[in-house]
Amino acid sequence: MTHDIHIIGGGLAGSEAAWQLAQRGFSVRLSEMRGGGDMTPAHQTDGLAELVCSNSFRSDDSDKNAVGLLHHEMRELDSIVMRAGEKARVPAGSAMAVDRDVFSAEVQRTLDEHPKVSVVRERVDALPDTGRTIVATGPLTAQALAESIVRATGQDRLAFFDAIAPIVHHDSIDMDICWIQSRWNKRNEASNEDGDYINCPMTKEQYLAFHQGLMDGEKTEFREWEKDTPYFEGCMPIEVMASRGVDTLRFGPMKPVGLDNPRDTTPEFPQGRWPYAVVQLRQDNKLGTLWNMVGFQTKLKYGAQVELFRTIPGLENAEFARLGGLHRNTFLNSPVVLDRQLRLKGAEHIRFAGQVTGCEGYVESSAVGLVAGMMAAAELAGREWQGPPRTTALGALLAHITGDAEAESYQPMNVNFGLFPPLHDVGKKQRKEAYTSRAKADLAEWIAREELVAA
Repeated sequence: MTHDIHIIGGGLAGSEAAWQLAQRGFSVRLSEMRGGGDMTPAHQTDGLAELVCSNSFRSDDSDKNAVGLLHHEMRELDSIVMRAGEKARVPAGSAMAVDRDVFSAEVQRTLDEHPKVSVVRERVDALPDTGRTIVATGPLTAQALAESIVRATGQDRLAFFDAIAPIVHHDSIDMDICWIQSRWNKRNEASNEDGDYINCPMTKEQYLAFHQGLMDGEKTEFREWEKDTPYFEGCMPIEVMASRGVDTLRFGPMKPVGLDNPRDTTPEFPQGRWPYAVVQLRQDNKLGTLWNMVGFQTKLKYGAQVELFRTIPGLENAEFARLGGLHRNTFLNSPVVLDRQLRLKGAEHIRFAGQVTGCEGYVESSAVGLVAGMMAAAELAGREWQGPPRTTALGALLAHITGDAEAESYQPMNVNFGLFPPLHDVGKKQRKEAYTSRAKADLAEWIAREELVAA
């Protein structure tokens, strides 16, 4: 099949860009090296849009949360990621989590069946000299292509470490010690009857021993060229968090508030008392056989992980489907090398999308792929591109990537209300709802004006 545009990378961003273009009638060649004899350090399959870290798309609350608002905006623009996410959804309280295998298979099936998409298993080693192209190779871009990008941009790559949390087999969890509950008993339509998280309680003595174990455990050694690479604050290894203070974890991933332990009741607390600390596990697949240790991304060596994590009450006999890990991510200094339409300055036939641009998170990566696809479609149709308003989550994220951020200190960023134009005449308690209300109204007006959503 001849093609109107070439997309390099079949992850979340590349798949979303391909869908947006194909739905607007443009033919797409989607190149993915996995399945063609190559693999990355983090992927385990050759499926399109494989989720390599958590299975969570984070909060789905579009009224008070920036990433939930981004979910809403992507749904309004017919996102394939949001479509597949709904079909693969598993209980996660007010968050949106998915069965990673079902999700990837749904994206793969949808694109394989689309008459305008040709998925080709091949590695691309250099940026093309001609032809409209979207590069969405993600933070684990293969070395040859990464070197080609560096030559084209004239900039050294920036980098950070990203850590992966372990996954536990459900039938190895001791439910006589643990219990199921969502924090503050929050629910949504996808929630389980009793709650969405398995909670492992800790006493003060158990917590202090666990904290010391994190500090003492044998950790991954860095190679010399990796030693100055910063961590991304939104995906910090748990032992790095622990090093910041003995109580840091109790105010982070191990906070006990809103969780009543039914095994620890008194006349004063008939529903159970809050433990000193809690380890939470979130359902990772639709069958409920695999559970992810929330916030437990780690650079501990495998043996140290097994030894320490089996000291957690309820996980004494835990069997791990996957242990935690650490990999090096790369991204562009986008405010310097990309224009406002994500095009490479000096080579405008090439766009970048997804995490390689310096956004962080599954949803943000997909969103930038969505916008890149829409930009390319407008260009192919000979239409002038009018981007989403800065007041929307899409517009705020795009503005951060393409020029609002300080180039000297540019780092990966999750979507957050700090990227939005401020509202000074709204009280602090009402500000989040005001941001989301404004964004939804402005997005609807933009969609209607630009006639953006494909039929």
